[in-house]
Amino acid sequence: MISKPRRRKEALGATSRETLLEAAKAAFAARGLEGARVDDIAQRAKINKQLVYHYFGSKDGLYTAVLEQIYREIREREQELHLASFPAEEAMRRLVEFSFDYLAQNPEFVALIADENAHDGRHLQGASQVEEMNRPIIDLLRETLERGTREGVFRRGLDPLHIYLSIAGMAFFYFSNVHTLSRIFNRSLGSAAAIAERRAHIVDFVLNAIRTR
Repeated sequence: MISKPRRRKEALGATSRETLLEAAKAAFAARGLEGARVDDIAQRAKINKQLVYHYFGSKDGLYTAVLEQIYREIREREQELHLASFPAEEAMRRLVEFSFDYLAQNPEFVALIADENAHDGRHLQGASQVEEMNRPIIDLLRETLERGTREGVFRRGLDPLHIYLSIAGMAFFYFSNVHTLSRIFNRSLGSAAAIAERRAHIVDFVLNAIRTR
């Protein structure tokens, strides 16, 4: 039996770790891996700096843990959509809408993924759980596409990975480049109206691409 003091200590440890991860996510999203400082992260989390090294070993270890966390969060939210309970086309519509909305509401996700790509994805190379936690979205898409084929609404031969890359890519490109795109095309693409217009376009674009002709 685990003693009450030990359970209390473990609970405090888990809380401290989560607090550090949230503080680090904000710092890395704002300044990138190179610009963020462990001292600032610890101060933001109101935690002794040594706890960073205790839990994560190094700043790079903390950065890797943040990346794992943000992928885990979006994958968990996708599962909460319960897409299997909807007809295939409605399920796909909801997934595309969610994918777009998630990036609109979580700009730190866009910033962190862009920063990790600037580092050639080397931190994810050491993330042991990253493949396992991201596999469900491809399985979910495969099941939805196959169900749509049986229902006669989606065409055959669609690769769920390529469909995912298209859905994610269109939304990610928009939000990761919204400031430069707004300038070069002289349109306020970050406005609520422009974002809603882009969302509707992507939903129609994806559904029209996969429907039976």
